[in-house]
Amino acid sequence: MQSTKLAGQPIICQLLSLIPNQIISKIVAECESDKYYKTLKTYKQLVFMLYGVINKSESLTNLCKCSIFLENKLSYVGITELPAKSTLSDANINRNSEVFEKLYYALLEHFKSSLSSIFMHNDINGEAPSNKLKRFDSTTITLFSDVFKGAGRLPVEGSKMGGIKAQTLLAFNSLVPEHIVLGDAAKNDKDFLGQLVVKTGHLYVFDKGYVNYQVFKKWTDDGVYFVTRLNENASYTVIKHSKGEHFDCINGEGILSDEIVKFKLKGSKSGLELRLVTYKDPESGKILRFVTNHLDYKPLTIALIYKNRWQIEVFFKQLKQNFQLDYFFSDSLEGIKTQIWIVMIANLIFSIFHKRSKENESFTTIVSMARQGMCSYVCFTTIINETKLIKNDRNLEKIQLTLFEMKRGGCF
Repeated sequence: MQSTKLAGQPIICQLLSLIPNQIISKIVAECESDKYYKTLKTYKQLVFMLYGVINKSESLTNLCKCSIFLENKLSYVGITELPAKSTLSDANINRNSEVFEKLYYALLEHFKSSLSSIFMHNDINGEAPSNKLKRFDSTTITLFSDVFKGAGRLPVEGSKMGGIKAQTLLAFNSLVPEHIVLGDAAKNDKDFLGQLVVKTGHLYVFDKGYVNYQVFKKWTDDGVYFVTRLNENASYTVIKHSKGEHFDCINGEGILSDEIVKFKLKGSKSGLELRLVTYKDPESGKILRFVTNHLDYKPLTIALIYKNRWQIEVFFKQLKQNFQLDYFFSDSLEGIKTQIWIVMIANLIFSIFHKRSKENESFTTIVSMARQGMCSYVCFTTIINETKLIKNDRNLEKIQLTLFEMKRGGCF
């Protein structure tokens, strides 16, 4: 009796099966990314780079050498020849990363329904629907190349490594980014606020590094909500102070005040009226001030919405922990951006498997299992759904297809 947990193709091809041929063909044609390439087409570059970031290869040489272990496993996706290091390097340098960016967003749209409500389902404090809440922040990826301008002062020796900043927008009920902007680490976060395409009726949460009152005025006029921290040096006038019957304050901790305040705006006589909620964190004892244009939620809900913003750090940690972002296979502008977009595609693919497993295993465990079993023909979805291995699953004669009995063919 053979194992029923075998698939018709290795795990690497099972991962690639989540990238529909019609989608990548459409994007490639639209970007004309194969126009000047005879051997290493866009799809082949995607496959080997995806293998490299999942396998956490430490160099381009390591990536190309390790791909030998795949042997003929990629024949299932039409690849029968491994690329030379120089060929893959040239593709990373010269092929526009836009094709992988568009592929990411196309896959995101394709799996939109599958990815919905992967994580948090409940409303914040029973009144703020998580599917209407968005959070964004940035993470800086340090580069040894100075192709992107690094942030901060010059060190003592007078040289500074480059850095790329990824501005990332996430829904509260997902760890798959809806919008990403890549740029210099030295670029001001406030610029991102004006570039962000927002939706009426949604609420956006971000830290005080993004504070821009002109954008706040436009959002308020357009019916777009936000919650953020107030800068310490902010100047305002208190217009109205709410009564404290709805305050959740115990022993001087919790909501301390709920006010309507006015900020001065350049070129505006009326200024901008916003809500200011002051909160004392029971854990740290710090007094935090949140500014928002949402007037209906309870003050504690406003504080809890901002507190849940920190879940975005889980996403950044997940990304850097599971995929290769410590080393870049190219020091060119396009090569660096290509690798980041392919990491985003990998994160999306594994998020789908994570959902299909109903979170029986952690995201990190799922990626680790795939990394160690790229060439295995075991059905990946079935294995990660297993709570424990039964006796037949631990019998190697049934798991592995063999030509000879194990007792005859070994070296021991």
